[in-house]
Amino acid sequence: MNIAKIMIPKISTAFLNENNTVRQGLEKFTRYGYTAVPVLNENGIYVGTVTEGDFLRHVMTLGSAEMRDHENYYIRDIIRKDFCPSLMIEAEQKDVINAVMNQNFVPIVDGRGVFCGIITRRGVIDTLSKQLCEK
Repeated sequence: MNIAKIMIPKISTAFLNENNTVRQGLEKFTRYGYTAVPVLNENGIYVGTVTEGDFLRHVMTLGSAEMRDHENYYIRDIIRKDFCPSLMIEAEQKDVINAVMNQNFVPIVDGRGVFCGIITRRGVIDTLSKQLCEK
């Protein structure tokens, strides 16, 4: 499976920087209706994925839904770094399939850990379906 062919490139993917405020993250989630977004550091390296649940836990811990109250907290403080592991762009098909069985999308990184884009479960299923039809 050629990951580059089914990958949604970084330029077309929503992501947050770990130095964004929680407010900035909440605004992006609210505006676009996301449930999970990749998080990068200042060098473009994938550090994890932040989810609605991460924001909800933060809001509940802080005890305030006022947006201005979240300006002093950062995405790096709420992210679970072990959630939604990435795959290398050269990953084997079996690894891709295993990953999308557990995740709606899989962040793709290069050999330096730099974020390249994402592959979605839908994209992988579509590719596998086309491969089956060609046989």
